[in-house]
Amino acid sequence: MVTGSYDPKAIEEKWTALWKNRKDLVAAPQGERPKYYVLEMLPYPSGKLHMGHVRNYSIGDALARYKHMRGFNVLHPMGWDAYGLPAENAAIVNKVHPRQWTLDNIAYMKRQFQRFGFTYDWTKELATCEPEYYRWNQWYFLKMLERGLAYRKNSLVNWCPTCQTVLANEQVIDGCCWRHEETPVEQKELEQWFFRITAYADQLLDDMAQIPGWPERVLAMQRNWIGKSVGAQVQFPVVGMQESITIFTTRLDTIYGATAVVLSPEHPLVKALLGGVPWGESLLNQIRHLQARRSATAAGETEKEGIFLGRFALNPFNNEQIPIWVANFVLLEYGEGAVMAVPAHDQRDFEFAQKYRLPVRVVVQNSERSLEAPRMEAAYTNYGLLVESGPFSGLTSAEASKQMTEHATKEGFGRGEIRYRLKDWGISRQRYWGTPIPIVYCSQCGIVPVPYEQLPVPLPENVQLTGLGHSPLRDVPEFLRTTCPRCHGPAERETDTMDTFVDSSWYFYRYTNPRYAELPVDPEAVRYWFPIDQYIGGIEHAILHLIYSRFFAKVMRDLGLMQTGEPAARLFTQGMVIKEGAKMSKSKGNLVDPDDMVERFGADTTRMYVLFAAPPEKDLEWSEASIEGIYRFLARVYRLVDRYAGSAAPASSVPSGGSAEDRKVLRKLHQTIRRITSDFEGRWHFNTDIAALMELVNVLYNSEGQISKPALKETLETLVKLLSPFAPYLAQELWEQLGYSNDLLHTAWPSSDPALAKEEEVEVVVQVNGRLRSKILVREDMSQDELKETVLADPRIAHLLNGREVLKTVIVPNKLVNIVISEQRTPSLRS
Repeated sequence: MVTGSYDPKAIEEKWTALWKNRKDLVAAPQGERPKYYVLEMLPYPSGKLHMGHVRNYSIGDALARYKHMRGFNVLHPMGWDAYGLPAENAAIVNKVHPRQWTLDNIAYMKRQFQRFGFTYDWTKELATCEPEYYRWNQWYFLKMLERGLAYRKNSLVNWCPTCQTVLANEQVIDGCCWRHEETPVEQKELEQWFFRITAYADQLLDDMAQIPGWPERVLAMQRNWIGKSVGAQVQFPVVGMQESITIFTTRLDTIYGATAVVLSPEHPLVKALLGGVPWGESLLNQIRHLQARRSATAAGETEKEGIFLGRFALNPFNNEQIPIWVANFVLLEYGEGAVMAVPAHDQRDFEFAQKYRLPVRVVVQNSERSLEAPRMEAAYTNYGLLVESGPFSGLTSAEASKQMTEHATKEGFGRGEIRYRLKDWGISRQRYWGTPIPIVYCSQCGIVPVPYEQLPVPLPENVQLTGLGHSPLRDVPEFLRTTCPRCHGPAERETDTMDTFVDSSWYFYRYTNPRYAELPVDPEAVRYWFPIDQYIGGIEHAILHLIYSRFFAKVMRDLGLMQTGEPAARLFTQGMVIKEGAKMSKSKGNLVDPDDMVERFGADTTRMYVLFAAPPEKDLEWSEASIEGIYRFLARVYRLVDRYAGSAAPASSVPSGGSAEDRKVLRKLHQTIRRITSDFEGRWHFNTDIAALMELVNVLYNSEGQISKPALKETLETLVKLLSPFAPYLAQELWEQLGYSNDLLHTAWPSSDPALAKEEEVEVVVQVNGRLRSKILVREDMSQDELKETVLADPRIAHLLNGREVLKTVIVPNKLVNIVISEQRTPSLRS
């Protein structure tokens, strides 16, 4: 037992050692207690925890500790998202193998986790770079290949000519390589492997009804990313050629207002349209320069630029010839890489038409019929009544779209169609540190999957890493050269590795039994633990990890591995930790090292600060003064309990009536229990919970020497229990000082007694200019501002004050309020 002044280092080192190999956190299915699966997103082992990590994991651990104390069978695991490009780059810089760099980082970060006292079941630990994990990535790939959900095709990718490698969209910064800021990224066509996530587009949308516990902001981002559009596909024949340009539109009702067809610079028809034309080569050069100036990731934000190709297309509804343009705002990967420009009814098209003097033709009128093209300052994008639209004039937009689709289908130049913004998931990466794709290429048999019994296809370790050119695996002969599983002739392995989002799309199922060897997951364990009761992570994962994991859940369900199609019942997205107005980062020089905070203030103070400084869903602005304030508060708690731990009477002997001071302290205690319990079950306003604990401690200090020993004993013991999810080390130490040897995790969470929590009321006399006018019942501890507000709201008083100025308010707490008002009404203002 640590005694004397508050010494977080001594206390925390003591309990870290005692908790290091604890067995009581090992979770297993059981029937006696309700289950609770709480999970924070697993970290990338980049070297050290940062304060964003600490905040995320402190939120999850507070919840896990609370659920333990409420009697739940809690699964709270941890693992490592261990594959990825940063390890490969660090290996090149530091001349160390990525595996060694990764495992060293895992060991360091695990020690940090243990130093913070997080209640992880380390028997469930996994690392995605281990063969016993990634063999199942390969298993999933083969299963998807069998079902047509994995396939290979040519695809445009981001290519850095300096690195000589493919970049993910996230690695393209303002159109340039993230490593070489002056090198424009090019679009290059390569054969890539894809997962057909689009096959589940409707389920991904419809099943959102099954996860009402997810933030609407995340669901809205996913709806937008999936981008379901109901519309029509229409063919625009090219004048003088056999080809037609296919466009997709959700506003077929505006097609009579089309004054151009606009193509993406990468559209495959561009070269054909310019073939044999005298000015064709010059236009192609202009188009190449247009591509170079455009950032594929920010096309909607760049200034709109276009090039007229000197060709025309026929609008199939009215046979009007309209010009064909190439423009930087049309992207090949969206729709058909071609759009019809309707300037009067699309703002982007309106701006383009203004710049290049294209006609603007109103074909949908507003209810006032006031739209005139020459006077328009912006596009009219709402629905309305059709005008200047041939036989469809006079119809509503909805009815016109329906009839126009039927007409296009009947005439054979179009049809109704549903499109998605969501594209299939390209999983090929021309990098080393990832899961090998289990495919071989045979000159006789073609593309051949590796047999299941040969999994895993191991990642070789003897590889030269340069960060340049093709995948490093191509330069490892013993990996590259293999035998065809079908004809047993010579073959070559696929040398691309999988996108690391594959690793993190299903890891939480593996946690339930990470040593299970028959299948990727133990079906019985998954049936017991799933869905995840509470998943916690950053909003930045809304449209990558969180949508991929929902896709994997549906594939796994269809493979018979599980019954549910959603991984998590509830999702919480915490805010960032910022300093000096910016997100913490090495480049900004505003990092705060968690190790330094633990050394200076202790893990409890650091944990409690990140929960106190802001509501967990909001960004947290780091403040050195505030963390010192948390340290001082914990020191006050320590001194209070240390002073009285041995002298308080048993709590069971608290008198039923008790003194007024006892009632005041116990009332505050039970109100605090009620508040914190309600927040854990609902809104998670841990910052106000900690503030409530501070208020309770203030009441205790102010009541020293005035409350009975039994009331003091009950209050101190309950205070320690309430403190334990936020500052577990200090709470456990104080629990021991109070005479208990059991762990607080296995101590019942306190219950609030409504009778004790109820505010006592007193009758207050209300006078106006010294004359009795009313009597009201108010809480005994009501502040003077609250009391004044309550008095002024009393209808009997409000009637007397009507139009008169309040000159002064005299308050005698819990007894009297005298309002001094002017004798004359204040004249009203007239307009």
